[in-house]
Amino acid sequence: MRFERSSGILLHPTSLPGPFGIGDLGPQAHRWIDFLSQAGCRLWQVLPLSPTGYGDSPYQSFSAFAGNPYLISPELLLENGLLHSNDLLGIPDFPQDKVDFGKLIPWKLGLLDRAFIQFQQSAPKELEAAFERFKSEQSYWLADFCLFMALKEAYGGGPWVNWPRPLLTRDSKALSEAKDFHSTAIHRQEFRQFIFHQQWASVRDHASEENILIIGDVPIFVAHDSAEVWARPELFNLDQDGNPKAVAGVPPDYFSETGQLWGNPLYSWEVHKADGYTWWMNRLSAVFNLVDIVRLDHFRGFAGYWEVPFGEKTAVKGQWVRGPGKHFFSAVEHTFGDLPIIAEDLGVITPDVVAMREKFNLPGMRIIQFAFTGDPTEPFLPHNHTQHSVVYTGTHDNDTVRGWYERVPEREKSFYRRYLHRDGHQVAWDMIRAAWESVAVYALAPMQDFLNLDNRARMNYPGNPSGNWTWRMADSAMDESLQASIREINFLYDRENLPLENKEEEPDE
Repeated sequence: MRFERSSGILLHPTSLPGPFGIGDLGPQAHRWIDFLSQAGCRLWQVLPLSPTGYGDSPYQSFSAFAGNPYLISPELLLENGLLHSNDLLGIPDFPQDKVDFGKLIPWKLGLLDRAFIQFQQSAPKELEAAFERFKSEQSYWLADFCLFMALKEAYGGGPWVNWPRPLLTRDSKALSEAKDFHSTAIHRQEFRQFIFHQQWASVRDHASEENILIIGDVPIFVAHDSAEVWARPELFNLDQDGNPKAVAGVPPDYFSETGQLWGNPLYSWEVHKADGYTWWMNRLSAVFNLVDIVRLDHFRGFAGYWEVPFGEKTAVKGQWVRGPGKHFFSAVEHTFGDLPIIAEDLGVITPDVVAMREKFNLPGMRIIQFAFTGDPTEPFLPHNHTQHSVVYTGTHDNDTVRGWYERVPEREKSFYRRYLHRDGHQVAWDMIRAAWESVAVYALAPMQDFLNLDNRARMNYPGNPSGNWTWRMADSAMDESLQASIREINFLYDRENLPLENKEEEPDE
């Protein structure tokens, strides 16, 4: 695709405001799109939209294809006649500034179960027909996922490697019996996916009407406890009991003496290669049905990845293993044409990673927070940016800019003040302006930075197993003053999102 100079905000839907314990795809999501549009932004970046598993992380999902049912809007279920107003009485006293997953999950799933019962009893014919179409069109992943989740529910939520062996090894007779026995639970999962995809389609249509592109996220690896690993074990490096022979991570570096042990199973790339990477093509196709552009997480892992023997407690005892490289991206390009992909090329970047990114004309990432080491040749400094790149103040894995400034050594603070000729009182907006001024084609910042929030608003601490992914913004955050400030920098730095019909017109004074 042709990347055009523009800007946007990183905000996962779970962080939207609202009374139901978590941001969702209802009225506030549509209000958010209007806010972006009226602020002159053209980009909305989200994290993976898949169902969260271990640690409530969107990067440890039960499926690489399914949607997160916690994002389903109760208000829209009410509008569609799938809930009664009485169902929304007695909403738990949810905190407004964070997601309390322990309190949210049982309440939300109970609500969805009531909606499912109503759907079974009195769904309009047109909704039933749309449901049947959805099941048919998505059958290539939906059947395995819904059976997986039904079995997971039946066996107390435990990982699939602990299921009875006939189910673990997908014995055909055992699977057939399970489908019959758990048919109601399977249909319930199908319903949740149908509603998620319907509500998300409405959000995306609204974004398209406002000339907003949605940037999604594809983690390179999938969770071991996922429908895909259970359903297609031959695609992963597993032993006969379904456990990984080795797992993913990153080696020790400046940020961690023991590296990061992610624990995801690794791909059997030769098996993928033999059938033309069909599973990956299906995965990317599913994501492109939800978003316009994909941020491909851990891009360097396609050139080479850090392999750690299963059972290690840290990522120290690992080795670099060659990935599928250019052959894989040639297949992706053959399938999808010009690639609407942003390469997350952070970390240990070797010449083969750069060559792979450049061969397929993929923009890489520049993080302003990483820039102030004191070295004027540092590639993250704005004067060293290239046009075909994407600049961020920080990402979901970084501290907020204000949090960064409050914890980094004085030498980094001093270099930031000298470089930007600022005094540190408006550090978040200083970095936003530096990003927007850059020649990089896209400029993005997390909403937390626009709100000048400190470390307490951080989305994720890599390596921390719990306490992440909870931040939510206040309902008052989307105010006209902030909107006007964002619109001003979009105009000043030529990143303004003009309506499609006015693309050739000059902006008003």
